[in-house]
Amino acid sequence: MPTIIDRYMLRQFVQVLVICFLSLIGLYIVIDAFGHLDHFVDYAEDHGNLLTILVSYYAYRGIAFFDRTSGVLTLVAVMFTVTWIQRHHEMTALLAAGITRSRVLRPVLVAAIGVSLVAAANREVVMPSIRQHLATDSKNLGGQQQSLMQARFDSNDILIGGDRIVPSEQKITNANFVLPRGLDRYGKQLTATEARFLPANGGLPSGYLLTNVTQPKALLKQPSLMIDNAPVVFTPTDYDWLQGNQLFVVSSLSFEFLAAGTTWRDFASTPEMIRELRNPSTNLGADVRVAIHNRFMQPFLDTTLLFLGLPFVITRTNRNPFIAIGLCLAVVSVFMCVVLGCQSLGSNGWLAPPLAAWLPLIIFAPLAAAMSDSLRQ
Repeated sequence: MPTIIDRYMLRQFVQVLVICFLSLIGLYIVIDAFGHLDHFVDYAEDHGNLLTILVSYYAYRGIAFFDRTSGVLTLVAVMFTVTWIQRHHEMTALLAAGITRSRVLRPVLVAAIGVSLVAAANREVVMPSIRQHLATDSKNLGGQQQSLMQARFDSNDILIGGDRIVPSEQKITNANFVLPRGLDRYGKQLTATEARFLPANGGLPSGYLLTNVTQPKALLKQPSLMIDNAPVVFTPTDYDWLQGNQLFVVSSLSFEFLAAGTTWRDFASTPEMIRELRNPSTNLGADVRVAIHNRFMQPFLDTTLLFLGLPFVITRTNRNPFIAIGLCLAVVSVFMCVVLGCQSLGSNGWLAPPLAAWLPLIIFAPLAAAMSDSLRQ
């Protein structure tokens, strides 16, 4: 049962956390919106109210912004809360009443760990479900403009590529699919003017409908290509719903995943990254392996950062909250430099991916544990 002290500390923590988040996201929105205001105005002329478009766009951006800043925001909120009660001598009164420092700090520490878990849930559940909105660029709000695409393998070892993609139409222009061994009897490449993604519907699996096939034209009059007695490339000979210049390629690679390009791992869940890493047809770099390990390590890194910064507030004699924020920024700067440096070394092959993710914790966890002695006094 929370006591009056617990509710008081939690209220202070939540207030500071919300104020800091709104301040930072507001600053980000002002800078970004004014920098791209012409794109929003042009889009609003044909698609509705400007304010509605801005609110919708930055509401999704706010979710991604929280993911990137949750650790720092939590540390700022905890340090500001503790500094505030010290500044008004409330901590001294509580200690004089026989309440230990660790008991006073317990509610905010539990709340801080809770915020870290919420951030992890946001990365794994919320952001993957709205990745199409997060991947939208302010220069292409409606997804109607063409953008360069990155070719990717699907589960059938088919390399799906092309010149450009049109997100709003789920279309690939000048599609170029490279077929694996076993499907290349009429040619290794399937080229067409366009390819549109069709989701699974009834008995039809998901895949890409190629229109105006230019190579190999001989395949248009041949039976469907199969793997293990399952059709993979549908032809008009076997499926009358296809026109004479169309082919259908079965693929489980969704258009959203394909359109994400190089940013797909930022918006993918950990199971999706692991599944893609285990796909024998996909040759992912060390940066993806580092990202997977970092997903597991992030809650521990956030907690370590908290216990690195909090002792600076507890042991200080100066109770100025702005000095606390300055110390917080210094701790965060050093911590983030080490974390980003280790990630860069792991992504470039200088460190093994597990070591690149664990090394910041190996460096800072013992230091945080030693410094946290002041919290138990």
